Amino acid sequence: MVNLADLTSVYKGKKVFVTGHTGFKGSWLVSWLHLLGAEVKGLALTPEYPHSLYSFLESQKIVDSVINDIRNRKALTTEIEKFKPDFIFHLAAQPLVRRSYTIPSETFDVNVTGTSNVLEAVIKLNKKCTVVAITTDKVYHNKEQNVLYNEDDALGGYDPYSASKACAELVINSFRNSFFNIPHYETHQKALASARAGNVIGGGDFSEDRIIPDIIRALQNDKVIDVRNPASVRPWQHVLEPIGGYLLLGALLEKSPIQFSKAYNFGPKPNDHLTVKDLVQTAIKIWGSGSWKDSSTPNQHHEATLLKLDISRAVKELNWSPKLDAETAIEWTINWYRQSPESKMKFTFDQINQYIKR
Repeated sequence: MVNLADLTSVYKGKKVFVTGHTGFKGSWLVSWLHLLGAEVKGLALTPEYPHSLYSFLESQKIVDSVINDIRNRKALTTEIEKFKPDFIFHLAAQPLVRRSYTIPSETFDVNVTGTSNVLEAVIKLNKKCTVVAITTDKVYHNKEQNVLYNEDDALGGYDPYSASKACAELVINSFRNSFFNIPHYETHQKALASARAGNVIGGGDFSEDRIIPDIIRALQNDKVIDVRNPASVRPWQHVLEPIGGYLLLGALLEKSPIQFSKAYNFGPKPNDHLTVKDLVQTAIKIWGSGSWKDSSTPNQHHEATLLKLDISRAVKELNWSPKLDAETAIEWTINWYRQSPESKMKFTFDQINQYIKR
């Protein structure tokens, strides 16, 4: 069984195509792939935030970066066919729940059509290829009950973002059945799995309407932290937890495509789910100062109040398990933002290496 310490033997010298590489999770994935010795090409939009992790990663010139839109099927297909990847990690998305209420059609277009564009390009790829498509924990029909959702539970989605990601899972399954049929793997040589991760925190995230960037901006400017839905429970995890899971899944999928071509949840341990209030108070304690207020309003858009994942499939089949509890994940995150601009990239690599050794 492959583990995180063995990943160099899988990815070194391999061609890895990453969509959404300029984003928060994509930048961490590219950083880890660089340490593994992979040749990485990414396709994504220009990041909206100038001080994101990608801005430091780009300065290192460790990824062949193509700035384009995954909805541009022709350009996407050309780049994939030209690069001839051994692995594809599809992360590009419209990733924000609240923004999906403002741009619902665009959210579906990016998350559903964009996914089908990536997979259609894989059909045309005349070589063996292993594909891991990233969705979200929010793909499930959330009953707002204290239950752990597993990969066989019903898909759903109240808001446009969640629904679009549930639709993306249907697209993935359709392509797997129609074009990458598991029993016929030796004919098409394409392996496809999906990964569903919980609420991810970590350094380098500057997005709007995400709790850690909101906390950091407030703390750095000595402002009170505005908190929506402080009682909501989320499966918080450090970004390296799912990224390690994606890489492990890709490695195992490449070696045993028939066994691992399915969906996997990546989240914290069942007893390690925090409320938004708990996360904010822990961040303030680690920072050493700060305060918060409940800024919830009666007419705000609906967001799930209770969401927990069952990670037993990933634990049993991939031998993956979380390494950082929620408080440690928050500490690692806060420490990243405390670094000087000159040391942030080195600190990113150091955290990856430290994580692998745990």
